[in-house]
Amino acid sequence: MLACFKTKFLNPAWLLVVILAQVMLLPLVGGAMINSPSGADSQVPALMPFPASIELTQDKFRIDEKFSAGGQEQPGGRVFKAVARFMFRLSGRTGLFLEQDFLADQAPGPKRSLSYQYEKTGRLIPNEDESYILEISDNRIELRAPTDLGILRGLETLLQLLSADDRGYYFPCGRIEDRPRFTWRGLLIDSCRHFMPLEVIKRNLLAMAAVKLNVLHWHLSEDQGFRVESRTFPELHRLGSDGLYYTQDQIREIIQFASDLGIRVMPEFDIPGHSTSWFVGYPEYASAPGPYRLERGFGVFHPVFNPAHPGTYKFFDRFFREMSSLFPDPYLHIGGDEVEAVHWKENPRIQAFMKKHNLADNHALQAYFNKEILRILTKYKKKMVGWDEIYQPGLPKDIVIQSWRGTQALIDGARRGYQGLLSNGYYIDLCETAERHYLNDPIPPDSQLTEEEKKLILGGEATMWAELVSPETVDSRIWPRTAAIAERLWSPQEVREVNDMYRRLSVISVQLEENGVQHLRNQDLMLRRLAGNSPVNPAEMAALKTLVRISEPVKGYARHSQGRKYTSLAPLTRFVDSCFPESLEAREINRLAEAYVSGRTHQDWKKLKATFDELAAASLLVSSLSGRIPVLREVGPLADNLKELVSIGSRSLSHLASKTKPGPGWLKNQKNRLEEIKKPRAECQLAVIPAVEKLLAALEDKPN
Repeated sequence: MLACFKTKFLNPAWLLVVILAQVMLLPLVGGAMINSPSGADSQVPALMPFPASIELTQDKFRIDEKFSAGGQEQPGGRVFKAVARFMFRLSGRTGLFLEQDFLADQAPGPKRSLSYQYEKTGRLIPNEDESYILEISDNRIELRAPTDLGILRGLETLLQLLSADDRGYYFPCGRIEDRPRFTWRGLLIDSCRHFMPLEVIKRNLLAMAAVKLNVLHWHLSEDQGFRVESRTFPELHRLGSDGLYYTQDQIREIIQFASDLGIRVMPEFDIPGHSTSWFVGYPEYASAPGPYRLERGFGVFHPVFNPAHPGTYKFFDRFFREMSSLFPDPYLHIGGDEVEAVHWKENPRIQAFMKKHNLADNHALQAYFNKEILRILTKYKKKMVGWDEIYQPGLPKDIVIQSWRGTQALIDGARRGYQGLLSNGYYIDLCETAERHYLNDPIPPDSQLTEEEKKLILGGEATMWAELVSPETVDSRIWPRTAAIAERLWSPQEVREVNDMYRRLSVISVQLEENGVQHLRNQDLMLRRLAGNSPVNPAEMAALKTLVRISEPVKGYARHSQGRKYTSLAPLTRFVDSCFPESLEAREINRLAEAYVSGRTHQDWKKLKATFDELAAASLLVSSLSGRIPVLREVGPLADNLKELVSIGSRSLSHLASKTKPGPGWLKNQKNRLEEIKKPRAECQLAVIPAVEKLLAALEDKPN
């Protein structure tokens, strides 16, 4: 009997949490079942982003050593390289010794297992066609697309379809027709606050390609560092980078690497503010006299370019001529955000300039500056992108406004005819949940924009600002949550089922590791470093892992107000840095508590009780560790809070199981204790607090 499914039939089963021995908390990642139109059940593939249209049958294309791929492309082409990567990854996942020399021979032929075909080479510009059709029968796979970019996207989907049973590996048969909802699907990486070596950029580009992102927004100048070699103005990188910068050859290497993945590279040079590093070598273009030095702290600072100095624009003419030649992307980002006007106000020549040109305020002065920069960029055939603040009436309609302060700026811009990008709600450095990012839509379902205005919303970008990340931790702040953002920007708007997103995200997160990203593996390394040379037995290390997996860093910018002053030289190696931004284990525990409160089954009660018992044991062991290891001393109060939290949870469970209700004084006291437990410890929060809150809320109701 035919069993097929489409997006609209998604109805995932709940995931289960398995608490292992030795106080190890690990979630069971199982396949969710769906109800097919025929009434049969079928497993939902862990595809992310989810395709626009998908129909699968129960038939299977079996994979063995003879699996081969071929198409019209010659060696060295973008698709040829992509197919070679696909075959490497397929071999790596299956352990199969593939017979085809796919690095040298991808000639087409009827015996090829995978046949690819496209009509033209895609350009790395917005609105280029990235669609594809993937058809899988039991003896052949065909991948077709209008451009080679579509072939790249389809190969990622095919690899995600890889499945296994007792007979071996296979691809499920069926047909997928897919296309992106938005043309601009980006990730900003800040290489300025903390420098990101070349290998960090490369591995994240590979991960971006795996989830069909297509723009690397590279933040390359900031108060803390100027990160690109400039041969026209060499003091920029010599004096403004601490020696940590990318040579022009390395920039070209990254651009070619990204191009092979179907990814554009758009540079950002933040002006006129956030510009201290420029003035270390060229103070004559600043609004206040120097000397200047690189900023080690974080925030918004006074140094700003002088818009009244004619030399400023001559400087930028030469600089952007050089950078326009280096970066081939049609867009160049000028930043334009958070401009402090203190030095403008204090400079009498600037004030006289404003009066002479009838510039009423600092916004008008920045608009003057932006128009001059736009004139220069236009001269070098670049389109200007900037943050919200660049918008002023009179700017040409081909600029792009990137919204970071709120969606209203995006809406207002579209209504005035301006193209826009959404980043508000996609700030992944704030350690928010994947759910929050996932449900944040550049064009919400209730949007009042007209169809023509909606076309001006190009898409969005996740933003990885680097105040609190190092090359060791940056991957864990980007992945896997950015995959949820990638789906929001690619998949149909109606694909919004949160629980199924998390089910697929847990699978994709592991698969991303084959691209080299270190979001999962570095956590254990960091915990071993924290343990140092102290004698730590396996049970204690397991307990530390348990605590870190149910803890999260404080949200937003709260780490900056926890008593420590962070600078670009501060260590990012502590317990809080090893925590993931979102604890998927805690999410499952919280859902288990919700399920118990709703159903009151003995099975859920046992699971929850066992979980609390294991967490209590872990808290005692970590408390002991914190007394012996100085760097873990700050974690002791967090472990103590966990002990008290699960004690409240276990007591609540006992009342619920026995159908007894504690006195109002007890409930009030426990709620007060929870408010204390919610306060950050070691710049972390316990992510399982909602589970206990649900139990206490259930006790307030009449017992069943």
